[in-house]
Amino acid sequence: MRKLFLSTLLAIGFVTVSTAQDFHYSQFYAAPLYLNPALTGSTELSRVGVNYRKQWPGLEQDFNAYSAYFDHYSFDLRSGIGVSVNSFQETNFNVNTSDVSFYYSYNLQIADSWNFRMGTQASIVRRSAALDNLVFGDQVDLFNRTISTATMDNIPDFDPYSYLDLSFGGLLTNKNFWLGSSFHHVNEPQLSYYPDDENGYLPIKWSVHGGWNFPLGANQYFGSKFDNMASIMANYKKQGAFQQIDIGTQLLYRSVISGISYRGIPGLRDMPNQDSIIFMLGLKLESGMVIGYSYDFMVSNIGSQTKGAHELSVRYQFFIGDPRHRNQRSRILKCFDFMM
Repeated sequence: MRKLFLSTLLAIGFVTVSTAQDFHYSQFYAAPLYLNPALTGSTELSRVGVNYRKQWPGLEQDFNAYSAYFDHYSFDLRSGIGVSVNSFQETNFNVNTSDVSFYYSYNLQIADSWNFRMGTQASIVRRSAALDNLVFGDQVDLFNRTISTATMDNIPDFDPYSYLDLSFGGLLTNKNFWLGSSFHHVNEPQLSYYPDDENGYLPIKWSVHGGWNFPLGANQYFGSKFDNMASIMANYKKQGAFQQIDIGTQLLYRSVISGISYRGIPGLRDMPNQDSIIFMLGLKLESGMVIGYSYDFMVSNIGSQTKGAHELSVRYQFFIGDPRHRNQRSRILKCFDFMM
């Protein structure tokens, strides 16, 4: 009985939190369109990628996120276009939020080596749940250790519904430095299953992210030159009452990517911040493919029970266009060539 009740409380808590806080990826630069619409076409190549995150596998019921995206940069139009499909699931009561998103960005050159990108995103989102097994307080008889089917709570039908979601972003870059900001859910769509709930909207999420690359020189391997690189990066985000900051470093040596980062805000030890140390390992291949894996080791109070999170990313970068002009590949922005 106690286990069922605690599980129900956890599910209700997740549904409540999910209306106020988005899912996140630890490899946020490996999910570029999800991070900032202005990152559409940021490699100045064509790019296709997938992301998967399994969060809290130590619980009987966990949370999963899936993403797939494609973007392309047009030199003639100085524009990036993209599309993505995302799905976020809580397995206990099958709370599912899925979307199809479309992106556009424009690249404005403001100096010889400085560019400013402006991006926009329009998403069609569908949300559903199967909460037939919810247990409310007036259904529990502690003396007889039974659960009644009758309740005085107003339980909605939880019918699937769809809504429009709008986001914007900006990105300032040069060869080795970048600074961006994004604003998601600017139209604050209604999320509540209760039609008359005035507070059941999705609050705006805004973030500031940036970093710096430090070239470490070329390395000769497999008969071709390859640039080694060290990077520092950070991403701060706030949504409603929740806020987080990710700060870390990554190293590209030959074809191996390694990194470590920290998520959390010192002094704020509540569950929504999910303080973690994140370990990353990946490969960057000459073909244009980048593969990354990360593990979140949670240092907050719930870490030992949840067993952190696993995350996998795969992306492939290539150039579409006239083969006679493939030397434009050399214009690729190193900021986002290998980042996880």
